[in-house]
Amino acid sequence: MKVAFISGTSIVKSDLFAAWEVKTIETAHGSVTYKSSCDHVLINRHGYEFPLPPHSINYRANIQALADLGFTDVVSLNSVGSLDPELPPGTFVSCSDYVCLQEGPQTFFDQELKGGPPGIANNLIPDLLAKLAPEFDIKPGKTYVQMRGPRFETKAEIRVVKDWGDVVGMTAAFEADLCTEAGLNYNSLALIDNFANGLEGTEIDFEKFHALVKENQAKVNRLFVRMLEIFG
Repeated sequence: MKVAFISGTSIVKSDLFAAWEVKTIETAHGSVTYKSSCDHVLINRHGYEFPLPPHSINYRANIQALADLGFTDVVSLNSVGSLDPELPPGTFVSCSDYVCLQEGPQTFFDQELKGGPPGIANNLIPDLLAKLAPEFDIKPGKTYVQMRGPRFETKAEIRVVKDWGDVVGMTAAFEADLCTEAGLNYNSLALIDNFANGLEGTEIDFEKFHALVKENQAKVNRLFVRMLEIFG
């Protein structure tokens, strides 16, 4: 099955895709480097050589690249913080909706009076979750709250948004909006790497966050191994 994957910094540090061919495509919105193997491609949303922070990512180029390469189904893996004490670090979730109020959405319609209904297709998620079980217990139907970055949210900001959704991140809403505009099916998977700042009495900084991401690397690798087996 032809499926495109979008992932983040954990892929930069993983050797799981070391044998995949590295290619570059020029799009109307900029060039994109990706990895390719058989019917699959992988985009690191932050880039490979010089990983960019979330607010500097060229989201339009990334999604345009997948459309230009002929993909219709996209599976995204995001690193998120938990807004729910019952969703601890190490938990996988799938988001079916999102909140993105801190800044306007990314769009392809800069010069046209057009728009469209937002959404996350998740057309592959029911079958994928069934086949990943029981090894992976992925919690579906969660709501993603997007904040701007590159810094983490303050404790006061988390107190404001903690009732808006289940997890907080910096990238998925832009990708979902653009995939919808481009006619691509966006499928959401996310790994909780930390409790949001102040939740459960936690403090957060980049050093602690990267340590937690490293701790969860084996889970990410295993998830991708299983997905590649499922999609063939």
